[in-house]
Amino acid sequence: MRAVVQRVGEASVTVGGETAGRIGAGLLVYLGVAEDDGPEDARWIAEKTCALRVFDDAEGRMNLSVLEAAAELGRPAAVLAVSQFTLMGDARKGRRPSWSRAAGHEKARGLYELFMEEVRRRGPVCESGEFRAEMSVASVNSGPVTILLDTRDSGN
Repeated sequence: MRAVVQRVGEASVTVGGETAGRIGAGLLVYLGVAEDDGPEDARWIAEKTCALRVFDDAEGRMNLSVLEAAAELGRPAAVLAVSQFTLMGDARKGRRPSWSRAAGHEKARGLYELFMEEVRRRGPVCESGEFRAEMSVASVNSGPVTILLDTRDSGN
């Protein structure tokens, strides 16, 4: 499982002209599910996302998680999760990416939903896009701070 995690000032996802999910300051997470991923991968990515220390403390150092930063500001922690199978693309050969590592839609949907449940269980509000839909994502990356998480590189 792969996730691109961005610290944002705000982010939203629109489907067919309608807002599907919107957050203020928090984390925008693009999530890709591989065919060999399982529940442990979704739980690991959720835990890591909620615990990443990418928000500034009082001294301006990235020492706070999304939960800690939100608590200091007196607001709920927020995550916007967007399913993105293209994160599983392999472009090492040729010019057209291969999607052969991406999970089928039923498995991917289940693990995407488990990821969101696990995030919510840890405290943040978790908004989402619409699975298997054409989406428009708008974000204001803060920092910019962008982190790549991959369960195959985690020692999981």
